[in-house]
Amino acid sequence: MGEMQVDRVLLAAPRGFCAGVEMAIKALSWMVRSFEAPVYCYHEIVHNKAIVERFEAQGVVFVDSIDVVPEGKPIMLSAHGSAPEVVVAARDRGSYVVDAVCPLVTKVHHEVKVRAGKGYQIVYIGHEGHEEAVGTMAVAPDAMHRVESVEEVHALPHFSDPVAVLAQTTLSHRDWKQILDETTQRFPDVWVPGRSDLCFATTNRQGALLEIAGRCDAMVVIGSANSSNTRALARLATEAGCPQVFRINSASELPPLSGTVGLTAGASAPEDLVEEVLERLNPSEGVEEVHHTDEDEYFPPPRELRELIETIGRAADRGLGVQDAQRLDDRVLPASTVLSSLG
Repeated sequence: MGEMQVDRVLLAAPRGFCAGVEMAIKALSWMVRSFEAPVYCYHEIVHNKAIVERFEAQGVVFVDSIDVVPEGKPIMLSAHGSAPEVVVAARDRGSYVVDAVCPLVTKVHHEVKVRAGKGYQIVYIGHEGHEEAVGTMAVAPDAMHRVESVEEVHALPHFSDPVAVLAQTTLSHRDWKQILDETTQRFPDVWVPGRSDLCFATTNRQGALLEIAGRCDAMVVIGSANSSNTRALARLATEAGCPQVFRINSASELPPLSGTVGLTAGASAPEDLVEEVLERLNPSEGVEEVHHTDEDEYFPPPRELRELIETIGRAADRGLGVQDAQRLDDRVLPASTVLSSLG
């Protein structure tokens, strides 16, 4: 392996965990601590290899079908949102079911339901096979038409019903805007939500990356290949003219780099991976964190878990040996701390 000769690292802020990922990781950690293994999770809780492996080591079994979960076992549904029939099947089968869907995805599911109920045909901008897209399409399958390119918008039939446009929350702003513009041209009366469906965290991470991209000889994006928002960051860096762009799972995948290196992380990548990469890059002139915006969004634990947390909190207060960390205010307890305290 060649030598690193990095002068400076420009570190994007915000980066890494979004509020939905924070919530989902903490929720699954609660499940692991509250039930005997195995706890089942429908789909990867978040799209990050390191986190999935950490939970597997704690006895979590990730499944792609509720049918394979033994009757009466605890089940968690992933942050990407699940089809309505999956939620029903889980409740029929599981002893205890927690839906860790991101509230921003729930908002899109709700919009689909309302528009379809009003007789609209829905043009849905989303990636084929992505869990979020699959779950959202299943809310009103007969009214949904998924597109992910301008060509696919051209290929849509002529609709006699009114048309609405909705989107997967983790798309790149540029991809979404191009397809939205094309849809608006084809269907001039199209209904568009008052606020974009794109998630604030996705948009903020893209904005932060664009602030540093022009100053870098190379850009490193930490995150898994199946993470849509991570892939969008890597693509955006290339489009912004960054000469070398590397998407990596961990520091061990870093190639030899030199000059000024930009660093960011997708919304499901933990901060300890960022720290490992910084250590490996070892810039001679240090790290400059470039601050794009503040994020203080917080999503509370899913409804089903709040009661459980309160019960465990009361047990701890009575000295029943539950760790103090579990009683801390969920808002101030970062998911990264919760993860590292698991095993």
